[in-house]
Amino acid sequence: MISNTDGPAAVAPREVCIPVPAGGWLWAERSGHGSPVVLLHGAGMDSRLWDAIVPELARHHDVIRYDARGLGRSTPPGEPFSDIDDLRAVLDHFGLRQAALVGLSMGGETSLDFALAHPERVTALALIGASVSSHVWPRSPELSAYATARREQDTVALAELELSIWAAMGRTAPGGELIEAMVTQNAKRRIVSEMHSSAVPNAQAHLGDIAAPTLVVHGDGDHPEIGVIAERLVTGIPDARGEMIANADHYLPLRTPEPLTRLLLAHLP
Repeated sequence: MISNTDGPAAVAPREVCIPVPAGGWLWAERSGHGSPVVLLHGAGMDSRLWDAIVPELARHHDVIRYDARGLGRSTPPGEPFSDIDDLRAVLDHFGLRQAALVGLSMGGETSLDFALAHPERVTALALIGASVSSHVWPRSPELSAYATARREQDTVALAELELSIWAAMGRTAPGGELIEAMVTQNAKRRIVSEMHSSAVPNAQAHLGDIAAPTLVVHGDGDHPEIGVIAERLVTGIPDARGEMIANADHYLPLRTPEPLTRLLLAHLP
């Protein structure tokens, strides 16, 4: 039976490998104590995205972050898999009946999909620069080139476009070197992972069913469509609250960790 762990969690970070459906494992780290929070990174990234905010969050919460299937230190998929099932495996491994979910981009999409599939297990949502399953992206030369690079498995072009489109503030901005390292190191892994990812749900049509308290955050320098999605999330999810952070592109946890952390600590149960 799954139940929230009694007593404080270990303060020092602990790394584990979590078995997942269809074989393989996910690398995860647990630190801090308090109510549980799971951090989910975006596509082409890994859990290093949260390096600048985990220490402060862990002073108040039991914080779990993990590398999504095939990315970072997690093993690549060999057959179709579901990010929703992987998140459930993470919660089950740590014996957590419920947790708050903080997801960026693809991680936000997974968080939404999980909250719709398993509402009883989600205490709160924080959606950062989030995408949403079934959203139709507008046509543009840069996004077409991005899609082509993914389809043709051109890892060099994919990494370059990821940095130019989503990390527009550049290498000299806060977190720039780490962002570049993550994107470059995960470009090939991302393609393999996306080839095996199973079909996504239609969360956009069911935003009104989200019951968890929801915070929606995006940066003023993110891709314009992220702002469109953020507005749709705020208006579609009951009682959702929206916030925009200045001087941030898509990589908010590394660009502007202090204001983002303040928003999260104020929102998370």
